[in-house]
Amino acid sequence: MHLNKKVIVVIGLVAVTAVTALLIRHFVSAQQAPAFRFTTVQRGDIQALVSATGTLNAVTTVSVGTQVSGQVSALLVDFNDHVKKGQLLARIDPTIAQQGVADAQANLEKAQAQANQASRDQNRNRELSSDGLIARSTLEQGRSALKVAQADVKSASVALQRAKQNLSFTSIYAPIDGVVVERNVNNGQTVAASLSAPQLFLIANDLSHMQILAQVGESDIEQIKQGQSVKFTVQALPGQTFTGTVQQVRLQSTTADNVVNYTVVVTLENPDGKLLPGMTARVDFLVKSATNVLKVSNAALRYKPSAEILAQFGAATASKDATTTAGSNPAAASGGSGDAMRARRSQGSGAASGNGFGTLYFLETKGKLQVARVRVGISDGASTEVLEQQSVTEGMKVIDGLASTTASTSQKPAATPNNPLGGGQPSGGARGRGF
Repeated sequence: MHLNKKVIVVIGLVAVTAVTALLIRHFVSAQQAPAFRFTTVQRGDIQALVSATGTLNAVTTVSVGTQVSGQVSALLVDFNDHVKKGQLLARIDPTIAQQGVADAQANLEKAQAQANQASRDQNRNRELSSDGLIARSTLEQGRSALKVAQADVKSASVALQRAKQNLSFTSIYAPIDGVVVERNVNNGQTVAASLSAPQLFLIANDLSHMQILAQVGESDIEQIKQGQSVKFTVQALPGQTFTGTVQQVRLQSTTADNVVNYTVVVTLENPDGKLLPGMTARVDFLVKSATNVLKVSNAALRYKPSAEILAQFGAATASKDATTTAGSNPAAASGGSGDAMRARRSQGSGAASGNGFGTLYFLETKGKLQVARVRVGISDGASTEVLEQQSVTEGMKVIDGLASTTASTSQKPAATPNNPLGGGQPSGGARGRGF
């Protein structure tokens, strides 16, 4: 009897020890459980964009130069002045040109006098030749001298016309209606036009109709088509978005830092004159769009749990699926923030056409980690369209990463949002960007 009591006591102690060990293990496991960060699958609109930068310019700009050298004696317009076609802009000192006209006029008169003399001599030789008083060769020499004199008259006449034309070039007129956007000379400045015509003014035809010359990389240029809609912003007008249309995709390429770019011409209206020539525009080309579709954060498509997390949440069998599909989602690979993210919004690798696949991880009601393989469509750099899915529905919470803090010791779903079984929206709304 006494022995039975000892056995019972030993068995009780063993049971208590086992229960205590299980509780301690459960407590430690709960302490080490990862805290997931969740995002929600939502329904909405999404746009696939190709981003680029460009410079605003007037549709037509004309460089006004001078064909003669000299000192600027009069400057009649300034920056921002509106001018009409044929309006006098500036005048080069005409003194030398006027002297050239006078000299050419004198040479013409001299040539005419010589031609008249040669004509009289030839007439006299013709009379003498008919009477047999001079040789035939003398008559032919007189005829040749007359032709030379007549040619000299033509040459002198052309020289006079050229001198008058140079004199007219000393007055600089506006070739088009427009606005003076550049003035490169000052009154009294000497300009030399010996090798090339120096630019005196730059006139923009009509600033109410402008264009952007955007540089698009070779990996994205195939998606840019004439007539596409464009949205752009400028630093000078923060918070304002403007629209335009692709007018032309130029075939000529340029290479800078081993990157091949093509120039895309975007036309736009500027009725209120807010946009000025030379402004840098950040351009978004609308490649594709989808309305009222399921979309999910790219961070959720990029997330891949470690082997320890898979084993801890009873989802070790999902590791193979995650490995085979995580690398096949081009949309999820285009993450980032700021300028780097905007520069990689192009969907040319397949996301824009809906050819990619991805995986989403979520927790079922019992806390087991589950994986859903989905087919993805276009992406805007922050979120991606979900085309085909087996178990993904609107409002579903999927994992997009691990929280920075550890989980609470309580396993109740109603605990803090960091509880991996809680299904609540993660703290910090940065990951909600793009929805």
